[in-house]
Amino acid sequence: MGGFLFGYDSSVINGAVEAIRGRYDIGSAALAQVIAIALIGCAIGAATAGRIADRIGRIRCMQIAAVLFTISAVGSALPFALWDLAFWRIVGGFAIGMASVIGPAYIAEVAPPAYRGRLGSFQQAAIVVGIAISQLVNWGLLNAAGGDQRGKLMGLEAWQVMLGVMVVPAVLYGLLSFAIPESPRFLLSVGKRDRARAILAEVEGDIDLDARVSEIELAMKSEHRSSFRDLLGGGFFFKPIVWVGIGLSVFQQFVGINVAFYYSSTLWQSVGVDPTDSFFYSFTTSIINIVGTVIAMIFVDRVGRKPLALIGSVGMAVGLALEAWAFSYDLVGGKLPSAQGWTALIAAHVFVLFFALSWGVVVWVMLGEMFPNRLRAAALGVAAAAQWIANWAITASFPSLADWSLSGTYVIYTVFAALSVPFVLKFVKETKGKSLEEMG
Repeated sequence: MGGFLFGYDSSVINGAVEAIRGRYDIGSAALAQVIAIALIGCAIGAATAGRIADRIGRIRCMQIAAVLFTISAVGSALPFALWDLAFWRIVGGFAIGMASVIGPAYIAEVAPPAYRGRLGSFQQAAIVVGIAISQLVNWGLLNAAGGDQRGKLMGLEAWQVMLGVMVVPAVLYGLLSFAIPESPRFLLSVGKRDRARAILAEVEGDIDLDARVSEIELAMKSEHRSSFRDLLGGGFFFKPIVWVGIGLSVFQQFVGINVAFYYSSTLWQSVGVDPTDSFFYSFTTSIINIVGTVIAMIFVDRVGRKPLALIGSVGMAVGLALEAWAFSYDLVGGKLPSAQGWTALIAAHVFVLFFALSWGVVVWVMLGEMFPNRLRAAALGVAAAAQWIANWAITASFPSLADWSLSGTYVIYTVFAALSVPFVLKFVKETKGKSLEEMG
């Protein structure tokens, strides 16, 4: 549910972009800041979630996020000014940032090593389902409002209802958090050994409990509570492994994936697609996203993390290059020429498919397991914060870049997809099948 809300809250704004532009009469630069400002909250939430989770537990951290998601949904649906809307977007962003860290960390700590990749990929699966459901809900509400984002629904404008509907999954997230066990590692860290043993027996089945508890305790004794200071070292400020995590996060965003989820309706409308159809294309892209994620879940523990990332990088580069070519043509009668229009549409789906079956899943799985135990919480927080800052940079820059050159923008994304290949080959190590205690 944390992943679902992460996807839902971050992409639901797609349905409100043009309505916000019209309601508050703002240009591309100001609009981009309102859309992207949630990502600043995401970065802060991601950077602090590990510390909060170490202090009060993983479950309590989830419950705080659920409350923030709920407050944000209500506030975003009922703004009285543009700055007010931006503030509630930041609150929701903080919740997304917390969910983005606590989900992979909790799964990595609770899951048996043989299944950790597949279970870790549930986080990404939930994210993409959340994205798809948000687009489906937006499409349904748009139709109910007669195809007008500012049409009246339940006494509000349609876009306000779109943002407010998130109250439902937010409350469900909070309620479900009471139904899952606390992380055995956290319980051992606060001296609750018997409870930790009971949960290990429940989730890992028929194992030598004494040996497993001893293994975790030994690993915990050799580590200390990770802090930002522990990540420092080496010739370039951070330790090399931390830079690899930051690199994975930045490349995941600099291919422009979130342009597809925050601005897709606006993008299709800019090349002549009818608004209702543009919402439908956003939904079909989200379905492709789910299909790709399922493929990744099947193969992440079989093929490994590194090969999937390389396959995805090549596929994304091809899809983005084709989009750049298609958008380089002038509009004819307000639309792209037929061949270029279809190429752009198909290439967008190809790009999302290859992202979903690779980087979408692999990065979250690897960030949950690649760092040594003594660094994990702090390093994961820094890497996730870097991801949100990179996401903000792409999201905030897209409207202005698109005004400059839509084709040129996609050339930039293509270059980053291509550069991710040598980065993975040289710096990323395979983590398939290793226990967290083996990571050093």
